[in-house]
This record gives sequence, structure tokens and C-alpha cells, in this order.
Amino acid sequence: MELNQIKGIGPKTIEYLHKLNIYTIDDLVHYYPYRYNVYNPVDILSLEEDNIGVVSGVIESEPKIAYIKRNFNRLSFRFLTGRICTNVVIYNRAFLARNIHIGSEITLIGKYNREKNLFTANDIKLYPLTHTEVEPVYHVVSGIKRSQLSKLINKVLDSDISLEDHVPNIINAKYSLMDESEALREIHLPKTTQKTKQAQLKLKYVELFEFMFKINILKYKNQVFNDYIVKKVKSDNYEKLLANLPFMLTDDQRQALLDIVNDFNAEKRMNRLILGDVGSGKTIISFLALILNYQCGYQSALLSPTEVLAEQHYENFQKLFGYLNMRIGYLTGSLSKKEKKTIIEQIKNNEIDLVIGTHALLEENVEFANIGLVITDEQHRFGVNQRKTLQNKGAYVDVLYMSATPIPRTYALTIYGDMDISLIKEKPKGRKDIITKIHTFKDMAKVASEMEEEIQNHHQIYVVAPLIEEEEESDLNDVETIAKILKDNLHINYNVGILHGKMKPQDKDTIMNEFKNGNIDILISTTVIEVGVDVKNATMMIIFNAERFGLATLHQLRGRVGRNEIQSKCILITDKKVERLKVLEESNDGFYISEKDFEMRGSGDLFGIRQSGDMAFKIADLHKDFKILVQCKKDTEEFIMDNIETNFRDYSYYRHILEELITND
Repeated sequence: MELNQIKGIGPKTIEYLHKLNIYTIDDLVHYYPYRYNVYNPVDILSLEEDNIGVVSGVIESEPKIAYIKRNFNRLSFRFLTGRICTNVVIYNRAFLARNIHIGSEITLIGKYNREKNLFTANDIKLYPLTHTEVEPVYHVVSGIKRSQLSKLINKVLDSDISLEDHVPNIINAKYSLMDESEALREIHLPKTTQKTKQAQLKLKYVELFEFMFKINILKYKNQVFNDYIVKKVKSDNYEKLLANLPFMLTDDQRQALLDIVNDFNAEKRMNRLILGDVGSGKTIISFLALILNYQCGYQSALLSPTEVLAEQHYENFQKLFGYLNMRIGYLTGSLSKKEKKTIIEQIKNNEIDLVIGTHALLEENVEFANIGLVITDEQHRFGVNQRKTLQNKGAYVDVLYMSATPIPRTYALTIYGDMDISLIKEKPKGRKDIITKIHTFKDMAKVASEMEEEIQNHHQIYVVAPLIEEEEESDLNDVETIAKILKDNLHINYNVGILHGKMKPQDKDTIMNEFKNGNIDILISTTVIEVGVDVKNATMMIIFNAERFGLATLHQLRGRVGRNEIQSKCILITDKKVERLKVLEESNDGFYISEKDFEMRGSGDLFGIRQSGDMAFKIADLHKDFKILVQCKKDTEEFIMDNIETNFRDYSYYRHILEELITND
């Protein structure tokens, strides 16, 4: 059945449903309420003055409408409930007057003032309530009412549509889970709060079981179905590399590198994530992996999300490892056609050992002679398909991802369950913790004084704005407003640059390069400041309206400074009393901060890693439902091992998922 086959759904309604990401019948029945209104009718005399209550009764008078202002009206009438006849008012609901008739039975939701004998209604139901009613509340868009959406969902559920249960019967029996079709009916047509909770549990389990199945089957597929090559890293090469470094690796870095060496030497393809805090030194580990792969006789590719970052990697690799005489290529969108053609031919003819670049590496005409390793920097910035495109340019490609978005280890092991994980928490020796302070806008003169001191010491400053442009009815500061605030408070000459997401990529790169090269003293930016861009001379980060950002985002922004041995500072400016910001004053540990962020805000955007439909949960919450997630991890692992040999013969839904994953590899 298609959406347009349901009575009441025409082209206009389909347009509104699309805005809610509802494209199929399945989407419609799985569009869940975000909360419920529980209406429990009571005697009006039992209501306390400030409590909202529900009372049923009979209309005693014709309604009157008073227009107080242009967009403000009051509807009033008399109402009999039990032995009490009271006056009723409701604001901005003049349209209800046509349904208010003497003798009609209705239900009021609102507050009763016994002294004035006045019932101020928030809502009116045009029928009497004799027992408790639970009403689902949906997120909607302009053009479609909640009641209309509810009716459409109920029409489908009342039809003869077949709703498949996606949880294997053996697991349903194990946990006494409700049937999925029954759970869907209960979630949209709730009977009792207890049954609704059972329905929510089942539907959360459905989502998390399918999610963990995809992750665990991917891990199994990578280990069993994929061909591989054993690279046999020579211990002499490994030790010589470390001896030639101008600094000592931390223990975490050494362990991450050892993990990579073990992957190269193992009888499986590498599929590893280096998950590190900002400034923890992930990049040097990726560089060493590229060299070891080269010494084993294979080409490598390092994929970066931006040209600024790609150029930084290219320059830093040359500085550190130029003595190895590796043939290194650089491929980005801004190169001329002739330059691109030359690089692409060299890659194809095995005249380049390592190519560092951006999305240009993903183009179809980029072919490798003998690629053995692909590294993706800031992996969450690329879609799954983009990452696979580069991986599929070779037969036996090892894959290494890097991410500077620390998340709690327990969540990482679950969410990134199809990958092996190396954690880098220690920071390189000599790096000082960034001093973080919270200030109000009244402290701007003091903040300006500190900024002047940094500029006079020939240091540079980041300033972050929550908005690109000024918005009506918003107390947030945009980049231009902040530029004016600085101009009014700073009493020295300085060069300012502005950076935001609406700028063209080449303009952003120009500004960022100007800042890197020391030609800009203060960079005013939205949160588009590139993660990983290393401006060692930047020693101060100022974030306006800090209350608008999550702790993890603030920590990442703070990590743009403190890239050297100079003491760096971060100033959070807010007029709101936000207790969670104090966590940043207390700690520079990204993993601790991410734990706190998770506790306070829930899974939310999960620090930028939510990148595909698989993570867009409709009812589950990774924080609140973590115990269910962990159980689903165990259950799917057992389910896969029990059914993989028969190719999920008895489970067509999961067989189809497996076939899709194999086809898309």
C-alpha cells in the first residue's frame, strides 16, 4: 500500500508528510508520538487552585467573543459540572465558538479559581470524558494538524495491512516482548500507561536490535568474507622510524601504533578507528602507518575533509619524513585540470607512493596501481558511501579512521562495534592545560584587556559567534555584532578576519590560510573552524553565548588553541547561569567532558557522529536506553552466529540486510 492509497491523503498532504520525513506507509506507522497528554476527569471541587485539572459537564450559555487586541481574543460561556455552574474563559480560541452550543456535553482542561468561580481553560474537548484518556502528541509542521496525523496513522493500523515483527520469535519469547503490530497500535492508540510502556520497550528493542545487527554483521563480514593480505612489518623498520622522530611518543600513541602493526601482520583486513582527544597526536600515528604501508610495498591515500587540512598534512609529512624520499602527491579540487591530470596518471602508474587530498580522491577517474591503506581524517565528516568509494579502489585495502570527537568508551565500543578502536587520551609532553574561565558580557572590558595582551605578545585569537547573521527576536550575537563589540572595546590596532559557513570554500580557505600565516590577529568565526587545523601561534579562544553549545563542541573549539608550549586561555561569555559550563573550568579531559555531556544532554547529535539514517533513532535514546543497546549487542552476536551458516534462511528481513551489505561492499 502506498501513501496516496489512503483515504484523506492527497498531493498536498503528501507534501506535508514529506517535510516530516514520511515517505512510505512504514514511515507513517513508525512516526511516534514524542509525549502523551493524560486526561483524568475529576470533580471540580477537588481541584487545587494552581493545578491543571480535567472536568466534564454541560454548556449553559451561548459563547461570547471579545477581541482584546488585534491578535488576541477571549471566548467565554457558562458551564455546569456536577452542582457547580461556573464561568469559563479560553484565550485565542474564537474559532471554537461555532461548536459551543447550549446543552452540549464537553470536557475542559485548565485551572479553576474557586473564589472567583472562574475556570480558565487551556483546551476544550468537544465530548464528555467519563474515564482516563491518553492522547498521543506528535511533532507536526504547518499545514497538517496533530489530530489529522493521528487519524491517518489510525486508518492504516485499522486496515488489513500486514506488519512484520522484526525481532526473532525466540527473542520475543525470551523477554516476553509484545508483538510489533500490537506495540504499534498501543503506541498510537494508548489504552493504559503500563501497556504503553511495554509497547515503547518493544519498539526501542526493535530499533536497537536492527542497528546492532548491522554493526555486528559488518564486523563479521569484514573478518570472514573479505580477502586480505598479510603485510609483515619488519621490526627494524618500525624501531628505526620511532628513533628518528624529533619527540617521544606517549604510551597511548605507542599502543595505537602497535595495534596498527598487529593489524598489518594479521590474517584480516584492518578496520580501525583512532579515537583521540583534541591535540592528542593522532596525526603522527597515521603518518607512521602510511610509512609502514609504503615499506611493505603498497600505495596509500589520506583523505581530509578540507583543503586547509589536506595542505597542512602534506606540509607536515614532508617536514617530518622528507628524508625517506617517498613520492608524495597532493590532489584537491582547486588544482588546475592539467595538474589534476598529471597527479591522476602518476597514481595510476604507481609513480606516487602516498597521495594526500580531499573529496577529489573519490572521483571515478582516480585509479590506484597498488593501494594498500586508506586513512580518513575526521571520519564523521564523510558519509559511509564516500568512505567506501575510496576503500573500494583496491582489492585488499586496510582502512584506518581518525576522529577527534571523544565519546565515552562504553558508547564507542557499541556504536563503532564494527571497528577495532585505539584510544589516545594522553597529550604530548610539554602541552599545558588550557585555562578556561566563564565571564559575563559585563566583563567585556576585562576580556578585551587580556586580548590586547595576547596581540601585543604577537599571539593570535579565535572568537566564536553562535550566528552568521543577525536574527529577529534573538538575543544571540552574530559575527558582525561581535566585530563591532571588539572594535568598541579594543584600543590597539589589529587585523580581523571573518569566517562562516555561507562563504565559498575557496574564500574560507583563503581566510584560514591568512590566519595560519599570521596575517590575521583575530579570527571571528562560527563553529566552522576546522577541527585539526594547527595554528601554533593561536593562544586564546573566546566563545560568545557559550550556553548555546554542548560541552563536547565547546571542548573541540577550545582545542584549536594550546597547540604549543605557551599557556593558552579559553573564555566562555554568557549571561545565563549554566551549571554545566563549569565542567570546562574543571577539566581538559575530552573523554570526561563527553561523559558529562552525555549525562546532561542525552545522546543528541552524539558529538557529530550521527551521519546516516542508521543513527536517526525514532524512539530509542542511546543514553537513556543504553542497557537495552548493550543487550541488543549480545543478542545480535548470538543471532548472527546461530544463523550465518544458513544465510538467515528463516529470517528474510535480516537476510535482505546481509545481501545489501555484501552488494554495497
